[in-house]
Amino acid sequence: MTGQPGLGAAPGGSFYQGARPLPAVPDRSAELLRRFPPRPVAARWEATAQPRQQVIDRLQTAPFTGGGAHLQWDRRRGLGHILGWLEQQTGATWQDRWIASGADEHGNSAWRHLPATWLAAAGRGPSDPASISLMLGRAMLALVCGDVIRPSLSWLLTPITVRNLVAELARTRDPGGFAALDAACQAEAVSTLTTQLACRRIAIILAAKGGLISDITIGDCLELLRIADDLHGSAGATSPYFYQLLRTMGVLTGGAPAVRGLRTQGRLGCEQLIDRYDIACRPVRDLLVDYLRERQPAVDYATLHKLSYTLGRLFWRDLELHEPGIGSLRLKAEAAAAWKQRITTKSIRPGNGDGEISPVTVPRINAIEHMVTVRSFYLDITQWAVDDPARWGPWVAPCPVRDGDVLQLKKTRSHRKSRMDQRTRERMPVLPALLAAVDGGHAAARQLLQAAQATAPGQQFTAASQTLTRSKTTHASAGKTWAEDPGTGKRRDLTLEEHQAFWTWAAVHILRDTGIRIEELTELSHHSLIQYRLPASAELIPLLHIAPSKTDIERLLVIGPELADVLATIVRRIRDENGAVPLAVAYDYHERIWNPPIPLLFQRRFGGETRPIGGPAIRELVNDALSGTGMTDASGRPLRFTPHDFRRIFITDAIMHGMPPHIAQLVAGHHDINTTMGYKAVYPQESIDGHRAFITRRRELRPSGEYRTPTEEEWQEFLGHFERRKVALGDCGRAYQTPCIHENACIRCALLRPDPAQRPRLAGIRDNLHARIAEARQQGWLGEVEGLKVSLAATTTKLAQLDALAARRGTAVHLGIPGFHQTAGRTVTTPASLPASKETP
Repeated sequence: MTGQPGLGAAPGGSFYQGARPLPAVPDRSAELLRRFPPRPVAARWEATAQPRQQVIDRLQTAPFTGGGAHLQWDRRRGLGHILGWLEQQTGATWQDRWIASGADEHGNSAWRHLPATWLAAAGRGPSDPASISLMLGRAMLALVCGDVIRPSLSWLLTPITVRNLVAELARTRDPGGFAALDAACQAEAVSTLTTQLACRRIAIILAAKGGLISDITIGDCLELLRIADDLHGSAGATSPYFYQLLRTMGVLTGGAPAVRGLRTQGRLGCEQLIDRYDIACRPVRDLLVDYLRERQPAVDYATLHKLSYTLGRLFWRDLELHEPGIGSLRLKAEAAAAWKQRITTKSIRPGNGDGEISPVTVPRINAIEHMVTVRSFYLDITQWAVDDPARWGPWVAPCPVRDGDVLQLKKTRSHRKSRMDQRTRERMPVLPALLAAVDGGHAAARQLLQAAQATAPGQQFTAASQTLTRSKTTHASAGKTWAEDPGTGKRRDLTLEEHQAFWTWAAVHILRDTGIRIEELTELSHHSLIQYRLPASAELIPLLHIAPSKTDIERLLVIGPELADVLATIVRRIRDENGAVPLAVAYDYHERIWNPPIPLLFQRRFGGETRPIGGPAIRELVNDALSGTGMTDASGRPLRFTPHDFRRIFITDAIMHGMPPHIAQLVAGHHDINTTMGYKAVYPQESIDGHRAFITRRRELRPSGEYRTPTEEEWQEFLGHFERRKVALGDCGRAYQTPCIHENACIRCALLRPDPAQRPRLAGIRDNLHARIAEARQQGWLGEVEGLKVSLAATTTKLAQLDALAARRGTAVHLGIPGFHQTAGRTVTTPASLPASKETP
């Protein structure tokens, strides 16, 4: 295919990319480094410009002295060797000579062979290589701590940090800063290994950049993370806990992002969303970008992201892979048919029993929805071309997705509803067992932790039918309680077990009692708990405020006693020493934005900061709780719950127990009541019970005693009912054995069937009413006028009914009703028509 006409496509497909590379998806660390640039290494400073002897003398006095006379002599001798070697290099300062020597490029472990080789050639220094290495290392540590040389971050990070760098910098350069750093580490329940690594990272920044801890900037930390990740060969491999410590201490100011914000990708622009799929045809790529921009104001980011995936990857990129050189939306019939066939399946790579991964083709459940998106894309362009033909007109083409292709959408949704109903029917009966499991797990974990904390290290304790031994060590962690199983020797973190059991218990109970979405659960805050006092009784009603989420509908839910107990327990657990709920910053994974700090209920202290407990963690906790119950689904596989299963169960249970569907709609926060009813699972028992109830009501209305031969008195009463229905103007249509509820005001009654023969009487009543209204107005009886007007309107309506009935009688209607007559001893049927003078029955 050739390029789209009117877009300047050159012959031979020169509009395909190649000369102009597409922009890559932005790197989060690079973006932050542009916002927060690191401090550049100074070209010259006082300590690095000092003469050799002045440097040696300064590093041989306080605060650089210490460690005994032998260590002092060894350090002084090593300083002479390193400075003598550096004097052979070019440069005006010791830093210049260090860079010129090439030692900085060799890293912390390999640089020593350069001065050692020079010493051996000059016949200086000890002959033992180990002694030379130790002497040079001690001297280099003094030069770094004395700010004579500032090695690069990569030199300091490979392969390990300079030995004793933290202790020497704390002693010689910034005692107050490292004391505050140690206090911050002690205040957090973080393992010793993690805090030691964080202190080494901070010391490396001081060694490479100079200055004090208070001088470290956000850019310095970002630069270290970037270099450390490159050295490890993977992004995110380096722990950013040192950054969190500096942020907690107040060193990093000026809008320092949260720790998770260092690597969490933000929103992508329309160009970046499309460029992820490496589309070859530049005009089509630009068209898709323009289409996303046109749709962007009316949709949220999650929808925009899905649009880019469907149109960019599943539609056009797939066509380019199978139809090389394609450049027009006007698809050939065979190309469109092949694409529609391909989109119905997808390849996955499940692991088999041997641990190997092989691709497997499975049906794509939402294939019809993707086709509808492509169809909307074509139809939108066609409609927009009417308003802006220059922009969209050249791209108008027949849609490859026909009406018949999307007819199965209703069937697909019905199948989905059936699957979800079956899923609800499987999980609703086992919900009590799950609640019992999380309640029992929470109680057992709490009892074990309390018993362990009350037991001396090395002693056994028994709680929750388990006997464990309190560990003698803290397993290199602060604020944690460890225990060991005497039988297996397995070490258990009881603090972590209690933490997981508590939040599993809290999440399951709130989801079960409210039916809220998982994102609404994670967004619950201390501000969500409000109260309302009834004006009449002054009763205080606790309410749970659900902030706008998926459908932007806020709502209030009544908090029952059980839910109130759960919420109170959560608030009591997360409060700080001042009684306030700490503020936490949550990341919205759907909108790819960071929310402002709020007192979230689902939060924890991790890595020295308050972090929210996200949806993925809650899903994992619930499934871990289920794995211990041994429950399985219909296929025999372990039963799994998703947070949305609780929502479906909540709506189904509420409607089954009498909650009106329109009230359930408000509680669930749905725009459409059909969505609410789609969540409600249909049970066979409901149909059976409903049918039985109908039969019971019918029998109650028609008792068995009525099914008998009537007596003479009952029959006369039955006939008399129809006689009493006769009135002056026609017949009364009220039911058998029912009194007149209109107090015989027949002219106003809708059950009156006027007799055509009584039309003159009705006309007379109408004329009389006109006269009475005129008289009442003359006498000033305005109340009488209103009542007479009602009767006049009813009379006029009934006259109109009689006139319409007379008009219908003027036409003969052939009903095809057979007539019967005898001919030659046999019965013959002939069609009959009703005469025009007879009313059609």
